[in-house]
Amino acid sequence: MALKKSELYSSLWQSCDELRGGMDASQYKDYVLVLLFIKYVSDKYAGLPFAPVTIPDGASFADMVALKGKPDIGDQINKRIIAPLAQANKLANVPDFNDPAKLGSGKEMVDRLTNLIAIFEKPELNFSKNRADGDDILGDAYEYLMRHFATESGKSKGQFYTPAEVSRIIAQILGVRTAKITADTTVYDPTCGSGSLLLKVADEVAPAKLTLYGQEKDAATSGLAQMNMHLHDNSEALILPGNTLTDPKFTDGTQLKTFDYVVANPPFSDKRWSTGLDPANDPFNRFQTFGIPPAKQGDYAYLLHIVRSLKNTGKGACILPHGVLFRGNAEGEIRRNLVRKGYIKGIIGLPANLFYGTGIPACIVVLDKQEAHTRKGIFLVDASSGYAKDGPKNRLRAQDIHRIVDVFNRQLDVPRFSRLVPFEEIEKNDFNLNLPRYIDSQQEEDLQDIDAHLRGGVPVRDIDSLAPYWAVCPTLREALFKPNRPGYVDLAVEQSAIKATIYTHPEFSAFIAGMNAHFAIWRDRAAATLKALEPGCHPKQVIAALAEDLLKHYLDKPLIDAYDVYQHLMDYWAETMQDDCYLIAADGWKAETYRVIEKKNGKEKDKGWACDLIPKSLIVARYYAAEQAAIDDLTAELETVTARLTELEEEHGGDEGAFSELDKVNKASVAVRLREIKRDKDAAVEAAVLSEWISLNDKESDYKRRLREAEAELDAKAYAHYPTLSEAEIKTLVVEDKWLGAIGRSSSTEVDQVSQELARRILTWAERYDGPVSQMAARVVTLEESVRIHFIKMGFEWN
Repeated sequence: MALKKSELYSSLWQSCDELRGGMDASQYKDYVLVLLFIKYVSDKYAGLPFAPVTIPDGASFADMVALKGKPDIGDQINKRIIAPLAQANKLANVPDFNDPAKLGSGKEMVDRLTNLIAIFEKPELNFSKNRADGDDILGDAYEYLMRHFATESGKSKGQFYTPAEVSRIIAQILGVRTAKITADTTVYDPTCGSGSLLLKVADEVAPAKLTLYGQEKDAATSGLAQMNMHLHDNSEALILPGNTLTDPKFTDGTQLKTFDYVVANPPFSDKRWSTGLDPANDPFNRFQTFGIPPAKQGDYAYLLHIVRSLKNTGKGACILPHGVLFRGNAEGEIRRNLVRKGYIKGIIGLPANLFYGTGIPACIVVLDKQEAHTRKGIFLVDASSGYAKDGPKNRLRAQDIHRIVDVFNRQLDVPRFSRLVPFEEIEKNDFNLNLPRYIDSQQEEDLQDIDAHLRGGVPVRDIDSLAPYWAVCPTLREALFKPNRPGYVDLAVEQSAIKATIYTHPEFSAFIAGMNAHFAIWRDRAAATLKALEPGCHPKQVIAALAEDLLKHYLDKPLIDAYDVYQHLMDYWAETMQDDCYLIAADGWKAETYRVIEKKNGKEKDKGWACDLIPKSLIVARYYAAEQAAIDDLTAELETVTARLTELEEEHGGDEGAFSELDKVNKASVAVRLREIKRDKDAAVEAAVLSEWISLNDKESDYKRRLREAEAELDAKAYAHYPTLSEAEIKTLVVEDKWLGAIGRSSSTEVDQVSQELARRILTWAERYDGPVSQMAARVVTLEESVRIHFIKMGFEWN
């Protein structure tokens, strides 16, 4: 069985259960990630000459397995596994596997480490079987764990992880993909954490190579970054521990080393940034040109370090809190100098609550020295409203990332989202770069029309605001509205008929048909591409090409947001299609069935069979539709009988009902009671009810039996059908019935939402201006009189 990402993730996260309770997530992540590293490099490189990671004899994962249960397991892991691996691969700051304070002492430590190793022995964690090598399945697993560790670490300890979505934005707006890249092209992260930002930039040019440099203040985290580089085939990267501001490790003599690209997510508003440093006499001259940051606010200290670390043609991006855009005094002066120098190319405002360790909103400050002298303004993007909720945090969706990158790289002016702000306008605002000063991202509220409230009618101004709909369906407007007076119209249909009028209108029907035909064009093109997939394909490349083609296919279509359609595909990829593609990459187009065994309380229970690539429902729908229809009919008949039984019991279940003499309503008790009263003429009604119950109960039992037999027969037919499937049939079932069928259904909801949104807007206005105030006042008088009469009839006085 091929390695599935979903199984990989669940197994890795299960390993954390062995360590929870003994230490904080920010600590136990080190043990899990080190073990993941050892398992992966052992599977991939043990015994291979010239491998990027050296596995010394006796220091592989198999040698670690041999230590399970030994009383000195922790000490032996340190000496026989960790130390040789670290020395051979220049790894530093590896956690201590013999630390009783974290792992327990005696048998507790032995059991914990033994169980932890056993988890990594699972078949689904055999990385040697992953044939999608260039797809970095391990890197995704590492990222998954880092995200979860950051979530559990709490506010004070989640800084080691930059959300992957933000890292991708930075990597894609730097322009490395379109630049002339050589092995000498350098990328530097002065606060690299686990190295995710560096690796996302490197991934943009793969398989070409960049030279990566990173420095990290936390020694344990710098060790994880080193391993992360090895796991991502960037073993040449140089990661060094130390405080970047007080002790920068990358220098050329007395000057800072400069780089082609610099990226960073420094600690927000570091209050101790200057501890151990005299900013006024900084030996690297980082603050003399632009100004010295406040002693208790270190954001600009890191930004100025980046500026100084960039070559004259260098580009950079730094994640900072929004305060850097508008705070005054020393920071205001630094900001003024940076703007005047032309170094700031753009600013991207991000949603709040994205980052682990803080809930405040942040922004990406984009630097570009190369074009500083020709720059006419700063490109601003307010992306604060595009996100999805993800537990306690917010998360950028694939569509949010794509929209931001597209707009920024093309410098597109999008209302309420982005614009190029000239320096003259920024200077008039005293170099305050707070985004709301330049971009009003708030949605317009409907204006209340006083004349419409007083005299009735819907303002034509409101109807005109729906111009994109009328451009597609010109005569629909006339079908929905009729004249009232100049500047106002009335609804031409009942409020309850608004949606039906829209949906059944010939022009809207033509729009739906056109959208269906438009999807069909893409579907046919995608089907040909997907059916051509072969073992060894790279799933990430597959989805990248497929998604880009879908987005481009919808970009010029009216009323439909192409990015929303794109998101449907990306969601389905994450839920289902990704695992399917990895199965195909590993094993080809094989529809293999397997038994589902449930383990509970030490016992195993056979839950039947399953097939991951082609679920049973697809086989049934294509080959056994008649049998399924018969089962559906039986089910409906069974439900009818069961409903009548329930109704009978409720109707005659009272104190004097036919079932009142029974302790339990079942066939045996009903039959006994029926024999007792069979000759009692006074109990004829009760006997009839009980007789009907017996008849219905027999029918229910018969339907259940027939249903079980039919389902078992269909199950057997479907199971027997899998070995007969040709490769062409498998491709049809997977590509057309499963993948494109699901994508088509989810994408069609965008068309449904067009009619729903139009109907909602019209209904809002219709209800708002439903009759003039004079009519409403008269209605109140009428209702008040009805209530008065009602109260008097009830005997109450009405004053």
